[in-house]
Amino acid sequence: MSRNSERLGSKGSDSSPPPSLTQGDNGGFSFVVPTEFVELPSQGKYYPEGHPLHNKESVEVRQMTAKEEDILTSRTLLKKGIALDRLLTNIIVDKSIDPHELLVGDRNAIIISTRVSGYGSEYSTKVSCPSCGTAQPYVFDLNEAEIYTADDLDLEDVTDNGDGTFSTILPKTQLNVRFRLLTGLDERKMLKLVDRNQRKKKVNSAADHLITTQLKSIIVEVNEHGDQEAIKYVVENIPSIDARHLRLLYKRATPNVDLTQVFECSSCDHEQEMEVPLNADFFWPDR
Repeated sequence: MSRNSERLGSKGSDSSPPPSLTQGDNGGFSFVVPTEFVELPSQGKYYPEGHPLHNKESVEVRQMTAKEEDILTSRTLLKKGIALDRLLTNIIVDKSIDPHELLVGDRNAIIISTRVSGYGSEYSTKVSCPSCGTAQPYVFDLNEAEIYTADDLDLEDVTDNGDGTFSTILPKTQLNVRFRLLTGLDERKMLKLVDRNQRKKKVNSAADHLITTQLKSIIVEVNEHGDQEAIKYVVENIPSIDARHLRLLYKRATPNVDLTQVFECSSCDHEQEMEVPLNADFFWPDR
Protein backbone atom coordinates (compact mmCIF):
# COMPACT_ATOMS: atom_id res chain seq x y z
CA MET A 1 0.00 0.00 0.00
CA SER A 2 1.77 3.14 -1.16
CA ARG A 3 1.42 6.40 0.69
CA ASN A 4 2.44 9.97 0.00
CA SER A 5 5.76 10.92 1.48
CA GLU A 6 4.16 13.86 3.26
CA ARG A 7 2.33 13.45 6.54
CA LEU A 8 -1.22 14.62 6.95
CA GLY A 9 -1.48 18.34 7.51
CA SER A 10 -1.89 21.68 5.85
CA LYS A 11 -0.19 22.37 2.55
CA GLY A 12 0.28 25.97 3.53
CA SER A 13 -1.60 28.92 4.93
CA ASP A 14 -3.12 31.81 3.09
CA SER A 15 -1.38 35.14 2.56
CA SER A 16 -3.23 36.80 5.43
CA PRO A 17 -1.13 38.61 8.05
CA PRO A 18 -0.54 36.95 11.42
CA PRO A 19 -3.69 36.90 13.56
CA SER A 20 -4.25 40.32 15.09
CA LEU A 21 -7.01 42.57 16.31
CA THR A 22 -7.41 45.87 14.51
CA GLN A 23 -9.86 48.65 15.31
CA GLY A 24 -12.44 49.20 12.60
CA ASP A 25 -14.11 52.38 11.39
CA ASN A 26 -17.16 51.65 13.51
CA GLY A 27 -15.17 51.46 16.72
CA GLY A 28 -15.35 47.67 16.80
CA PHE A 29 -12.65 45.13 16.03
CA SER A 30 -11.85 43.06 12.97
CA PHE A 31 -10.15 39.69 13.29
CA VAL A 32 -8.82 37.62 10.40
CA VAL A 33 -9.12 33.90 11.13
CA PRO A 34 -6.16 32.00 9.61
CA THR A 35 -6.83 29.39 6.93
CA GLU A 36 -4.89 26.40 5.66
CA PHE A 37 -5.03 24.02 2.73
CA VAL A 38 -5.70 20.39 3.59
CA GLU A 39 -4.50 17.74 1.15
CA LEU A 40 -7.34 15.53 -0.10
CA PRO A 41 -6.59 11.80 -0.24
CA SER A 42 -8.80 11.53 -3.36
CA GLN A 43 -6.92 14.37 -5.10
CA GLY A 44 -10.34 15.26 -6.48
CA LYS A 45 -10.24 12.36 -8.94
CA TYR A 46 -13.50 10.73 -7.87
CA TYR A 47 -15.80 13.75 -7.88
CA PRO A 48 -17.95 14.27 -10.99
CA GLU A 49 -17.43 17.14 -13.40
CA GLY A 50 -19.11 20.26 -12.09
CA HIS A 51 -18.41 19.37 -8.47
CA PRO A 52 -16.36 22.12 -6.74
CA LEU A 53 -13.72 19.53 -5.73
CA HIS A 54 -13.41 17.88 -9.17
CA ASN A 55 -9.66 17.33 -9.74
CA LYS A 56 -8.81 19.51 -6.73
CA GLU A 57 -5.87 18.22 -4.69
CA SER A 58 -6.62 20.30 -1.59
CA VAL A 59 -9.35 22.30 0.11
CA GLU A 60 -9.06 25.56 2.05
CA VAL A 61 -10.40 25.52 5.62
CA ARG A 62 -10.53 28.03 8.45
CA GLN A 63 -8.97 27.14 11.77
CA MET A 64 -11.38 26.40 14.61
CA THR A 65 -12.63 29.15 16.88
CA ALA A 66 -14.70 29.20 20.08
CA LYS A 67 -17.77 29.22 17.83
CA GLU A 68 -16.84 25.78 16.49
CA GLU A 69 -16.18 24.56 20.02
CA ASP A 70 -19.77 25.51 20.83
CA ILE A 71 -20.87 23.29 17.95
CA LEU A 72 -18.84 20.34 19.22
CA THR A 73 -20.37 20.63 22.70
CA SER A 74 -23.96 21.21 21.60
CA ARG A 75 -26.04 18.40 23.09
CA THR A 76 -28.71 18.94 20.47
CA LEU A 77 -26.28 18.60 17.56
CA LEU A 78 -24.48 15.67 19.16
CA LYS A 79 -27.76 13.85 19.80
CA LYS A 80 -28.78 14.35 16.17
CA GLY A 81 -25.33 13.19 15.02
CA ILE A 82 -24.71 16.33 12.97
CA ALA A 83 -22.09 18.16 15.07
CA LEU A 84 -19.22 17.24 12.72
CA ASP A 85 -21.32 18.12 9.67
CA ARG A 86 -22.01 21.55 11.13
CA LEU A 87 -18.32 21.95 11.99
CA LEU A 88 -17.30 21.18 8.40
CA THR A 89 -19.92 23.58 7.05
CA ASN A 90 -18.42 26.34 9.18
CA ILE A 91 -14.73 25.81 8.47
CA ILE A 92 -14.72 25.00 4.74
CA VAL A 93 -14.08 28.31 2.97
CA ASP A 94 -15.80 27.44 -0.33
CA LYS A 95 -19.47 27.42 0.63
CA SER A 96 -20.42 25.64 -2.61
CA ILE A 97 -18.91 22.48 -1.11
CA ASP A 98 -21.52 20.33 0.64
CA PRO A 99 -19.86 18.43 3.55
CA HIS A 100 -22.34 15.58 3.01
CA GLU A 101 -20.91 15.02 -0.48
CA LEU A 102 -17.32 14.71 0.71
CA LEU A 103 -15.82 11.28 0.20
CA VAL A 104 -15.20 9.57 3.55
CA GLY A 105 -11.40 9.76 3.23
CA ASP A 106 -11.43 13.48 2.36
CA ARG A 107 -13.79 14.15 5.24
CA ASN A 108 -11.46 12.30 7.62
CA ALA A 109 -8.46 14.29 6.39
CA ILE A 110 -10.19 17.61 7.09
CA ILE A 111 -11.42 16.53 10.54
CA ILE A 112 -8.00 15.24 11.64
CA SER A 113 -6.16 18.28 10.28
CA THR A 114 -8.63 20.57 12.06
CA ARG A 115 -8.11 18.73 15.33
CA VAL A 116 -4.31 19.07 14.99
CA SER A 117 -4.46 22.80 14.23
CA GLY A 118 -6.95 23.35 17.06
CA TYR A 119 -5.46 21.29 19.88
CA GLY A 120 -2.12 19.95 18.71
CA SER A 121 -1.01 16.57 17.43
CA GLU A 122 -0.95 14.66 20.73
CA TYR A 123 -4.12 12.62 21.19
CA SER A 124 -4.57 11.08 24.64
CA THR A 125 -7.22 8.41 25.01
CA LYS A 126 -7.88 5.09 26.73
CA VAL A 127 -6.95 1.89 24.93
CA SER A 128 -7.54 -1.76 25.86
CA CYS A 129 -4.58 -4.01 25.15
CA PRO A 130 -5.51 -6.64 22.51
CA SER A 131 -3.39 -9.20 24.38
CA CYS A 132 -4.10 -8.80 28.10
CA GLY A 133 -7.18 -6.59 27.96
CA THR A 134 -5.78 -3.96 30.33
CA ALA A 135 -7.37 -0.55 29.81
CA GLN A 136 -4.76 2.19 29.93
CA PRO A 137 -4.16 5.79 28.86
CA TYR A 138 -2.17 6.08 25.66
CA VAL A 139 -0.88 8.99 23.59
CA PHE A 140 -0.99 8.87 19.79
CA ASP A 141 0.75 11.36 17.53
CA LEU A 142 -1.69 12.54 14.85
CA ASN A 143 1.19 14.04 12.86
CA GLU A 144 2.16 10.45 12.07
CA ALA A 145 -1.03 10.01 10.03
CA GLU A 146 -0.31 9.41 6.35
CA ILE A 147 -2.31 10.04 3.22
CA TYR A 148 -3.24 6.94 1.21
CA THR A 149 -4.17 7.91 -2.36
CA ALA A 150 -4.90 4.39 -3.71
CA ASP A 151 -2.45 5.01 -6.54
CA ASP A 152 -1.12 1.44 -6.28
CA LEU A 153 -4.50 -0.17 -6.94
CA ASP A 154 -3.99 -3.44 -8.84
CA LEU A 155 -5.91 -2.91 -12.06
CA GLU A 156 -5.83 -6.65 -12.74
CA ASP A 157 -8.39 -7.11 -9.96
CA VAL A 158 -10.45 -3.97 -10.46
CA THR A 159 -11.23 -1.44 -13.20
CA ASP A 160 -11.44 2.27 -12.47
CA ASN A 161 -14.40 3.42 -14.57
CA GLY A 162 -13.34 7.07 -14.36
CA ASP A 163 -16.68 8.20 -12.94
CA GLY A 164 -16.13 7.46 -9.26
CA THR A 165 -17.09 3.80 -9.65
CA PHE A 166 -15.05 0.61 -9.99
CA SER A 167 -15.78 -2.78 -11.53
CA THR A 168 -14.57 -6.24 -10.56
CA ILE A 169 -15.31 -9.89 -11.32
CA LEU A 170 -16.09 -11.88 -8.18
CA PRO A 171 -13.74 -14.88 -7.99
CA LYS A 172 -16.30 -17.58 -7.15
CA THR A 173 -19.57 -16.60 -8.84
CA GLN A 174 -17.90 -14.64 -11.67
CA LEU A 175 -20.49 -11.90 -11.27
CA ASN A 176 -19.52 -8.50 -12.69
CA VAL A 177 -19.98 -5.99 -9.85
CA ARG A 178 -19.74 -2.21 -10.12
CA PHE A 179 -19.24 -0.40 -6.80
CA ARG A 180 -18.75 3.19 -5.66
CA LEU A 181 -16.94 5.08 -2.93
CA LEU A 182 -19.05 6.21 0.02
CA THR A 183 -19.60 9.82 1.06
CA GLY A 184 -20.09 11.26 4.51
CA LEU A 185 -23.85 11.17 3.97
CA ASP A 186 -23.72 7.45 3.05
CA GLU A 187 -21.74 6.70 6.19
CA ARG A 188 -24.15 8.70 8.33
CA LYS A 189 -27.13 6.81 6.91
CA MET A 190 -25.48 3.50 7.72
CA LEU A 191 -24.75 4.56 11.31
CA LYS A 192 -28.30 5.87 11.76
CA LEU A 193 -29.72 2.58 10.50
CA VAL A 194 -27.55 0.66 12.96
CA ASP A 195 -28.45 2.98 15.84
CA ARG A 196 -32.18 2.90 15.06
CA ASN A 197 -32.31 -0.87 14.95
CA GLN A 198 -30.25 -1.19 18.11
CA ARG A 199 -32.66 1.07 19.97
CA LYS A 200 -35.58 -1.01 18.70
CA LYS A 201 -33.69 -4.11 19.90
CA LYS A 202 -34.32 -5.96 16.69
CA VAL A 203 -32.86 -9.44 16.65
CA ASN A 204 -31.94 -9.20 12.97
CA SER A 205 -30.70 -5.62 13.14
CA ALA A 206 -28.27 -3.84 10.85
CA ALA A 207 -25.85 -3.94 13.77
CA ASP A 208 -25.79 -7.71 13.36
CA HIS A 209 -25.27 -7.38 9.63
CA LEU A 210 -22.69 -4.63 9.21
CA ILE A 211 -20.98 -6.44 6.34
CA THR A 212 -24.11 -6.85 4.24
CA THR A 213 -25.21 -3.31 5.11
CA GLN A 214 -21.94 -1.94 3.77
CA LEU A 215 -22.04 -4.08 0.63
CA LYS A 216 -25.60 -2.98 -0.17
CA SER A 217 -24.44 0.62 0.17
CA ILE A 218 -21.42 0.41 -2.14
CA ILE A 219 -22.76 -1.85 -4.93
CA VAL A 220 -24.20 0.06 -7.89
CA GLU A 221 -24.83 -2.80 -10.34
CA VAL A 222 -24.49 -6.55 -10.67
CA ASN A 223 -24.15 -7.79 -14.26
CA GLU A 224 -25.47 -4.36 -15.33
CA HIS A 225 -28.59 -4.71 -13.18
CA GLY A 226 -29.04 -1.85 -10.69
CA ASP A 227 -32.31 -2.98 -9.15
CA GLN A 228 -32.08 -2.80 -5.35
CA GLU A 229 -33.85 -6.12 -4.86
CA ALA A 230 -31.37 -7.83 -7.16
CA ILE A 231 -28.44 -6.25 -5.32
CA LYS A 232 -29.93 -7.28 -1.97
CA TYR A 233 -30.34 -10.89 -3.15
CA VAL A 234 -26.75 -11.04 -4.41
CA VAL A 235 -25.31 -9.54 -1.22
CA GLU A 236 -27.20 -11.98 1.00
CA ASN A 237 -26.34 -15.06 -1.04
CA ILE A 238 -22.84 -14.74 -2.49
CA PRO A 239 -20.14 -16.97 -0.94
CA SER A 240 -17.94 -15.45 1.75
CA ILE A 241 -14.93 -15.51 -0.57
CA ASP A 242 -16.74 -13.15 -2.96
CA ALA A 243 -17.91 -10.86 -0.15
CA ARG A 244 -14.39 -10.68 1.26
CA HIS A 245 -12.93 -9.98 -2.18
CA LEU A 246 -15.30 -7.04 -2.63
CA ARG A 247 -14.67 -5.62 0.85
CA LEU A 248 -10.91 -5.76 0.40
CA LEU A 249 -11.10 -4.14 -3.03
CA TYR A 250 -13.28 -1.37 -1.63
CA LYS A 251 -10.75 -0.68 1.11
CA ARG A 252 -7.87 -0.62 -1.37
CA ALA A 253 -9.77 1.63 -3.79
CA THR A 254 -10.73 4.15 -1.09
CA PRO A 255 -8.34 7.11 -0.67
CA ASN A 256 -8.13 7.77 3.04
CA VAL A 257 -6.01 8.75 6.01
CA ASP A 258 -3.91 5.93 7.44
CA LEU A 259 -4.05 6.23 11.23
CA THR A 260 -2.19 2.99 11.96
CA GLN A 261 0.43 3.36 14.70
CA VAL A 262 2.42 1.05 16.95
CA PHE A 263 0.81 0.38 20.35
CA GLU A 264 2.96 -0.79 23.28
CA CYS A 265 1.14 -2.15 26.34
CA SER A 266 2.43 -0.78 29.65
CA SER A 267 1.18 -3.88 31.46
CA CYS A 268 2.32 -6.89 29.44
CA ASP A 269 4.71 -5.24 26.94
CA HIS A 270 2.64 -6.54 24.03
CA GLU A 271 3.37 -4.57 20.87
CA GLN A 272 1.37 -4.39 17.65
CA GLU A 273 0.11 -1.99 15.01
CA MET A 274 -3.25 -0.45 15.90
CA GLU A 275 -5.57 2.00 14.18
CA VAL A 276 -5.92 5.16 16.26
CA PRO A 277 -9.37 5.01 17.91
CA LEU A 278 -11.40 8.16 17.25
CA ASN A 279 -13.32 8.26 20.53
CA ALA A 280 -15.59 10.94 21.98
CA ASP A 281 -12.58 12.73 23.50
CA PHE A 282 -10.95 13.21 20.08
CA PHE A 283 -11.73 16.94 20.03
CA TRP A 284 -11.43 17.44 23.77
CA PRO A 285 -7.92 16.73 25.09
CA ASP A 286 -7.32 16.83 28.86
CA ARG A 287 -11.02 17.13 29.73
